[in-house]
Amino acid sequence: MRSDDLRRRVETAYASGEMDAAAVEETVRRLDQGLVRSAERGPDGWFVNEWVKMAILLFFRLRGMETIEVGPFEYRDKIPLKHRHERAGARVVPPAVARYGSFLSEDVILMPSYVNIGAWIGPGTMVDTWATVASCAQIGARVHLSGGVGIGGVLEPVQARPVIVEDDCFIGSRSIVTEGVLVREGAVLGANVVLTSSTPIIDVTGSEPVEHRGAVPPGAIVVPGSRPKRFPAGEFQVTTGLIVGWRSDRTDRKLSLNEALREHAIAT
Repeated sequence: MRSDDLRRRVETAYASGEMDAAAVEETVRRLDQGLVRSAERGPDGWFVNEWVKMAILLFFRLRGMETIEVGPFEYRDKIPLKHRHERAGARVVPPAVARYGSFLSEDVILMPSYVNIGAWIGPGTMVDTWATVASCAQIGARVHLSGGVGIGGVLEPVQARPVIVEDDCFIGSRSIVTEGVLVREGAVLGANVVLTSSTPIIDVTGSEPVEHRGAVPPGAIVVPGSRPKRFPAGEFQVTTGLIVGWRSDRTDRKLSLNEALREHAIAT
């Protein structure tokens, strides 16, 4: 089925409420194989494939509850587990879970972690222990999601951008990235950084602070911070991210990362 025809059929089913099972199942099959994505990068930047997210929502309506047994473990869900990891070239360590409709590129490593439907993970990426990659999140190549990292997801509204982490990023332990935040190529988040679409990300490397929201600049090294804000009840500290340095493009990525962490005393 041509992509244009598939898209048209999914959009029609979503708008009319009349299920097109063949189109929905084919879209999720292509998601599972990496042939379509819920969001992707084009010449003008990242854009959302709304029709793909529509298909995921329809897939939940289409599927019934079923019991899934994996060795001694029993699950009850509408979405089956992802299979054929050997063919994909991914390493999946028990009891990691990747749902059908997510995509794992070659040399992805999942430690005991969770990857939801619609997510896409690029080659050579490590998803460390108890990290979560939520629905439709897009994770680039050679990314390290450290232990306990929470990458937020989004299905509705269908036009909402999911969290995107571009190539060669390092996300430190227990960091949380939600609400469609874009972490640009080569950025480093130290441990416990929390970013939402409204969290100020303040560059403090110059003589004056420069504020960003919704996106971490390429190569930025970010640590947790706070700043005072006045409320009716008084003045309190609110969470920020602080850009305290920049990764060098002139050095090897791994070496640059290690040097950056040591130089700025960033916990990982």
